[in-house]
Amino acid sequence: MGAEQKLYQKLKKATPKIIWNRVENLSVVGMPDLLGYNTNCHFFTVELKVTKGRKIKFSPHQISFHVTHPKNTFILVQTLGPRSSNRFQLYPGSGILALQATGRDLEPFCLGLDAIRDFLYQLGA
Repeated sequence: MGAEQKLYQKLKKATPKIIWNRVENLSVVGMPDLLGYNTNCHFFTVELKVTKGRKIKFSPHQISFHVTHPKNTFILVQTLGPRSSNRFQLYPGSGILALQATGRDLEPFCLGLDAIRDFLYQLGA
């Protein structure tokens, strides 16, 4: 199982009140990995990224998607390694250019799976 698949499993387990659809297609390049639907009847997307350092890699198609769809899109980053504090960070999709430029130095919306879960549960409320 790949790193992003493991991240998806952790997110899914941490957010049982969200219906997740994993998007895996070659037709719409750049489409985020997940389509979520919460109990507030609110749809949103999440791009999953796993990194070992501060830099986060995005394809030009992923950047284009988030630039053209700045609302209700998010980027979930997991940092691997024993010295990684704040292993899980959630960023707005609208900040993808800054995130690409500065990496994890960019201030996230949320730190930690519990805070991310609570944030996603409240979307659309």
